[in-house]
Order: sequence, then C-alpha cells, then structure tokens
Amino acid sequence: MKLDDAAARLEALGNPTRLRIYRALVKAGDAGLSVGKLQTTLDIAGSTLSHHLKSMLIVGLIAQERQSTTLICRANYDVMRSLVSFLVEECCVDAACSPNIAVA
Repeated sequence: MKLDDAAARLEALGNPTRLRIYRALVKAGDAGLSVGKLQTTLDIAGSTLSHHLKSMLIVGLIAQERQSTTLICRANYDVMRSLVSFLVEECCVDAACSPNIAVA
C-alpha cells in the first residue's frame, strides 16, 4: 500500500462518527447493512450518514450496492487487511521486539 493511500484511509477513520460506522459495517460481515439500518442503529441523521459514507467510499474503505430500492454498504475487507498490514509490516525492523509485547 502506498503511504498516501494509507494516510487518506487513516484520516477517514480518524473521525469518531466514521469510525463507528466502519466498525458497524465490519461487524455486519459480508452481508453488510442497509443505509436505513445504519441510520437507525447508530442514530445518525441521513444527511450526516451520507456525508460520512461518501468519505469512506472515496478512499475505498467501503463499497455500496443497490438492491432494488435499498442501498447496502459493506466494509472492503481487502483494503482493511492491507491497511492493517501496512501499519505492522515493519514492526521492530530496526530493533528487536520486546518479548513482553503482546499482539492483540
């Protein structure tokens, strides 16, 4: 992953509302959640939700699919895994990791 892509994705997740939305989508699994379900579950105004979803769509953290009249949102797990890998890929490269550090 390129540094600029990682920075843009981390910036998108740096907003508490977007992080709540993203975590809800990650928890939902491959089925995703409808925009209406997200709005109800997280108690977010429709216009606010739309704004935050757009920010995450632009950087590829989520995908949307229209099913008839329902818009389904899903976490992009490949991008999520790439971002996490980017963050840890050089862990302790310049120094030995302490044996007391637990990876969560």
